[in-house]
Amino acid sequence: MIRIIDYKAGNAPSVLRAVSRLGFHAAFAREAGALDGASHILLPGVGSAKATMDSLREMSMLAALEDAVLRKKTLFFGICVGMQILFDHSEEDGADGLGWLKGRVVRFDGGAVRVPQMGWNKVTLSQSPANPALEDYFYFVNSYYVLPENPSDVWGTAEYNGRFAAAVRRENIFAAQFHAEKSGEAGLALLNGFLRQGRGFEPC
Repeated sequence: MIRIIDYKAGNAPSVLRAVSRLGFHAAFAREAGALDGASHILLPGVGSAKATMDSLREMSMLAALEDAVLRKKTLFFGICVGMQILFDHSEEDGADGLGWLKGRVVRFDGGAVRVPQMGWNKVTLSQSPANPALEDYFYFVNSYYVLPENPSDVWGTAEYNGRFAAAVRRENIFAAQFHAEKSGEAGLALLNGFLRQGRGFEPC
């Protein structure tokens, strides 16, 4: 059972279309109970970290997410802001995140590059249970990026005024700063690899 968290700051319909195109059946999760028994959880994000966290609180979703992902080890994929809120704190509106991964979220230097980053950028992904190592282009829309404290949490990197973490992973938790659902065949391949995984695997 694949669940896509649908909240007012998210991009759930686009993710559902991508998942359906791959031949999987998925449904929106709009309340905490919808996560019960989920095999995979996807958390899209559009907008700010604060708006996302506020929406999840209003839905009483935070405790259910923690139970599903951290305790039951349900496979999880965060997209864009859905990746940023995995960390402790974001400079954007001074928002606190979930704190599942140690690190913080900072803004790109607007004096050095255009902010937000909008468009295609090459990402180098290391090998994982969900996908082999690859380099491909994915679609970004972001003004902020994550600075993980633990280098082993970095799954993929890209270049934008220096190298930055474009994707992260730890055990059953996967996340990408780019929009996999808007990244053509490369994005679909990434989602397909994630959705085909079962529980109980160990990361490389």
